[in-house]
Amino acid sequence: MTGRLTVVGLGPGDRAYCSPEATAALARATDLVGYGPYLAMVDDVDPPPARHEFDNREEAQRARFALDLASEGRDVVVVSSGDPGVFAMATAVVEAVGTGDDRYRAVELQIVPGITAATAAAARAGAPLGHDFCVLSLSDVLKPWPVVEQRLSAAVAADFVVALYNPASRHRPWQFGRAVELVREHRKPGTPIVVARDVGRPGEHITVTTLDALDDVSVDMRTIVIVGSSTTRAFHDGNGRDWVYTPRTYG
Repeated sequence: MTGRLTVVGLGPGDRAYCSPEATAALARATDLVGYGPYLAMVDDVDPPPARHEFDNREEAQRARFALDLASEGRDVVVVSSGDPGVFAMATAVVEAVGTGDDRYRAVELQIVPGITAATAAAARAGAPLGHDFCVLSLSDVLKPWPVVEQRLSAAVAADFVVALYNPASRHRPWQFGRAVELVREHRKPGTPIVVARDVGRPGEHITVTTLDALDDVSVDMRTIVIVGSSTTRAFHDGNGRDWVYTPRTYG
């Protein structure tokens, strides 16, 4: 007997952003597998499933462990924040099925999408992703830093709005500063920048700033940075709130 493995995106944090499809998968699960802080986001399932916590860097081990459980006939859910297909667990799971033990291919596999950090942050600020954009991780844990630089330079040179994931951590303190240097080679100092931390979670904080003032803004792994294109605009409304948008027309 083979079981089922569902990879779900919990969204940015608040369970209000978790889709009904993801909620249904969580409700029927016998086992939850995931990074500790993401498992902690699922605290309202009754009856409670078995929980299997992994370190954030153990993606391949996490995927194989979940598939082993599902191969035994269990109904397993792997949890990710945001969307599981965006710098998250869907890739590790699908890769494990495609390259791993033959038993894995008999498992019923489903990927359930979620609201990404980029779209959640954009919604808080207005519509900075209203035109062509790309997402890029500044983490060089799984790819060489020269590749990160090459892709970032190409994206800003092509005038994409760029959403930067994983801008800095204790082990990667300098990469964000270098990324800002590369952006400044192609963007004007007044380019609008959105810095969003803990979107949808307690302590949420959204900062709208400009490229020339970005040195004074702190970032970490719970932050996403949206860099505007040459057409992105920002303004203050009558309630003192900052809004950012990228027009869909050129003129």
